[in-house]
Amino acid sequence: MYYSGKRRGEDGIAAVIDFLLSNARLVLGVGGAAMLGIATLAVKRLIERAGRPPDEKPDKKMTDSWEELGLVSASPKLLHKGIEGVVMKQIAAATKKAELSQPIPLPSPEPLRCDIDQPQRRKRLDLCVMTFAERLQQYFRTRVCLSAEEVSVAQQRALDISTEIQAFLHSKHPDMPLGDMMLAGSLLDDLQVVKADHACLIVPLQLESSLWMPIAGEDTFLGHPQFCMVRRENLEYFPRGRSYWDRHLLGGYLSSRLVSEQLGKAVMESMNWPSLTGTLECEVRPVLGSPELKLEIQGLTQSSCDSGERFYITVLPTVRLNEMMLTAQREITGSFDYVWYQSLYTSETTRLAALDKADSGVRKKCLKTLKAVCRNCPALRKLNGSHLSNVILHMSEKETDWSESVFADRFLQAIAELIGYLETGIMPSFFKHNVNLFQGFTEDDIDEMGFMLYCAITEPEILLI
Repeated sequence: MYYSGKRRGEDGIAAVIDFLLSNARLVLGVGGAAMLGIATLAVKRLIERAGRPPDEKPDKKMTDSWEELGLVSASPKLLHKGIEGVVMKQIAAATKKAELSQPIPLPSPEPLRCDIDQPQRRKRLDLCVMTFAERLQQYFRTRVCLSAEEVSVAQQRALDISTEIQAFLHSKHPDMPLGDMMLAGSLLDDLQVVKADHACLIVPLQLESSLWMPIAGEDTFLGHPQFCMVRRENLEYFPRGRSYWDRHLLGGYLSSRLVSEQLGKAVMESMNWPSLTGTLECEVRPVLGSPELKLEIQGLTQSSCDSGERFYITVLPTVRLNEMMLTAQREITGSFDYVWYQSLYTSETTRLAALDKADSGVRKKCLKTLKAVCRNCPALRKLNGSHLSNVILHMSEKETDWSESVFADRFLQAIAELIGYLETGIMPSFFKHNVNLFQGFTEDDIDEMGFMLYCAITEPEILLI
């Protein structure tokens, strides 16, 4: 960039530019230094061109006039957006002049903003000086927690719908032995984050303990600790037909698929949903084509109706035998028609609540923050509540201090623990150590999540965006 003897004041300009570029990376970082470098180079060339003698070739002038356009178009997308406007204004102003020796007009200063923008500017400045612990606390208050009104409205609507479903089943299928339906899930356990958008409706099947026997997953041919089976017993003394659920037998075992199909026909296809919509003043309809028994509710509140937000209720047929709680979740068990899934959600949430109650800890707060981060970050959305609950439970075995003062430290430690599990590809369940919670992840999934969490180790603020 040095042309000896042909430009006026060149040494001073070069010295200033070299000093700026050599120190820009320390102040602005790599991206900021790149933006400053390209913009400075473009302006410098304009200044140099203005000082050229008129005896230079016209085609050379024309070529140099568009060199800045090449800089802008060749720069990355993020740089292009920030620099294009400045460089284009300078080029347009310079090329309109009849004589290049005339000084380049400076862009007019932006009009002063009104005083309304002052609080927003001050707020941005305050964010710049906040520590990570303060930002994390602010994120928890503003992005994680749900308002009491939102939770109350969602719970009441879900309760109303479950009452209607139970009344319909008792009237249309009085011979079907079902227990009292109840709502469950994170909405009821104060573990739902970002927005209230889902709940579970537990439909307990009443099975005779003398006729049915649960088979643990380790004892089946599948070998999966959470894939259990329910076997029909004492057929020689109590033949088929003695139990209502004998009609759902498949090879001597209670079929989760057949039970789900009957409930689907009885509830999803038979209830008068338009009438229920008018009664509850919100639109309720079944979700068709899904392996789950799921209802979609729209218009819980006027604001949610205007924004198009939806609330979902998942209907779960459930069997409880010998302290084992088994659910029919075909989206997990897949094509195994006689397999029931042993959910550990209740055990995990109960354990976390007991630990926090014993030492007034922040395990639940840390879990909710991690859930919100994973939900808001596309690269981490495959990490669900079960993964994160087990991370907190494993950490509780090693760490004893879970006070409010170490909330940020425990959050960062959980990120580091997740990276360790992703490196090995194995996360053991806290209650069943032979269960790998990462079993369903592909290598690409693990690489994507690992890369995002690795970046968060050095710059944890990227998780709070």
